[in-house]
Amino acid sequence: MSEKKIKRALISVSDKTGIEELARELHALGIEIISTGGTLRQVKEAGVPAVSVSAFTGCPEMLDGRVKTLHPKVHAGILYRRDEESHVEQMSSSDYKQIDLVVVNLYPFQQTVARADASHEEIIENIDIGGPGMIRSSAKNYESVTVVVDPLDYSRLITELKDNNGATTPDFRYGCAAKAYGMTATYDKAISEYFACHAEQSPTEQKPQLTLNYTLKSKLRYGENPHQTASVHSRDSFVGPSLVNAEVLSGKELSYNNYGDLDAGLEMVLDFDEPFTVLLKHANPCGAAVGSTITEAYRAAYDSDPLSAFGCIIALNREVDMDCAKVIHETPFVECVLAPGYSEEAFKLLKKKKARRLLSLDAIPKGRVAGQDMYKFIQGGLLVQSVDELFRPQSEWKVVTERQPTKEELKSLWFAWKVVKHTKSNAIVLAKGNATVGVGMGQTSRVDSGFMAVKRAGARSKGAVMASDAFFPMPDGLEVGTDAGVTAVVQPGGSKGDEAVIEAANKAGVTMLFTGERHFKH
Repeated sequence: MSEKKIKRALISVSDKTGIEELARELHALGIEIISTGGTLRQVKEAGVPAVSVSAFTGCPEMLDGRVKTLHPKVHAGILYRRDEESHVEQMSSSDYKQIDLVVVNLYPFQQTVARADASHEEIIENIDIGGPGMIRSSAKNYESVTVVVDPLDYSRLITELKDNNGATTPDFRYGCAAKAYGMTATYDKAISEYFACHAEQSPTEQKPQLTLNYTLKSKLRYGENPHQTASVHSRDSFVGPSLVNAEVLSGKELSYNNYGDLDAGLEMVLDFDEPFTVLLKHANPCGAAVGSTITEAYRAAYDSDPLSAFGCIIALNREVDMDCAKVIHETPFVECVLAPGYSEEAFKLLKKKKARRLLSLDAIPKGRVAGQDMYKFIQGGLLVQSVDELFRPQSEWKVVTERQPTKEELKSLWFAWKVVKHTKSNAIVLAKGNATVGVGMGQTSRVDSGFMAVKRAGARSKGAVMASDAFFPMPDGLEVGTDAGVTAVVQPGGSKGDEAVIEAANKAGVTMLFTGERHFKH
């Protein structure tokens, strides 16, 4: 391969960032420009001469612009081999002209899918056909053709041309081809996942082969520990609220561990419609509460376990107003705060502590998007499962004890059940009203998790309700709660030891309900 002089360029872009300056530079180098639609108009408005693709091919655009560049003159001009005599003869006999540079980026399919108000019809219309075809053709013939798909590479292209008397080097073209195929692979994968999510079968069942595309957002200072490298990437086809789209308004750079804790907080706030706050440590709730206002919810969540709240992550599902900001500001040490937004006064107050990270994610109130999958990497493999979205209504719960629950107990049990879903197994949550009073998690014994929750609750255990993410295999786990004064219990049921556990509940005079669903979180 050798340097290839560029005489003619085809420019057709959806993202028009930097396109006017690029066109001017190409024209100054004596390169003829062919273009389409809005790109052609913008190039001409910039004072740069350009030929329409329709004039180049002799065929008008048709089908509302669906067919513009899908023409033999375009693809032959890109694909023909300059060193193949038969190719050169065919081009000459057909009066076809060569195209040496292709500058193309694609319809914004991923951005359209990410919009909550985008219709299926609009999404389908944003599937680019001609663009990927030209990109693949150019990349395939990289020995002779240069393809540029990223506006960030325009300056590199111009430098390359100026340094090489209007030509590009083999290494430059090869690198451009690699980036081009990466782009089309990501684009096609996003389209594939969109169709899979709307098919009758679940996406997981339909994928004998799974390819995930992630785009680097930023490098991190280090990983879980200082000797580990780390970075954060966004999943290109993901739809719904995502931490990688949150705006960091103030504070230090986010760490690897911050991202993990904040994501756990985001998962929790998406499950609550009422004003809700959770304080987290190591991706587990140390306090959570619902209130009539976000300030009330925060106070109750913090009061659940002030000791564990030191150095916590806070997630809220309402805008932080001045009243709430004052309470947060008084909290001894807060790593991060995640909320849909902040009032102007609240932000001014909270940003006074320079180390405290303040994040805004306006998509929180919209809630989660159903039908997503989640992934867990293992050595040499990947586990895939659907997101835990199941919450059977309380009307489907079964009271298995002699005593029926009161309305107040049912309300607290529902709250505790939603919190225990997000607590690492084995998990026990004690709650009063709409606030946790004790949380036990991550133990190898459910009994130990119970002891942990009771210890943290102290005297508040008396009259509290208890939620367990999985069944009690024996009465001992239940008895940790009843001995401390718990009056109502919710658990999945389904153990061989259910009968003995029910007998223990009746003996203690508590009410117990089976949900028929489990919420393990490892």
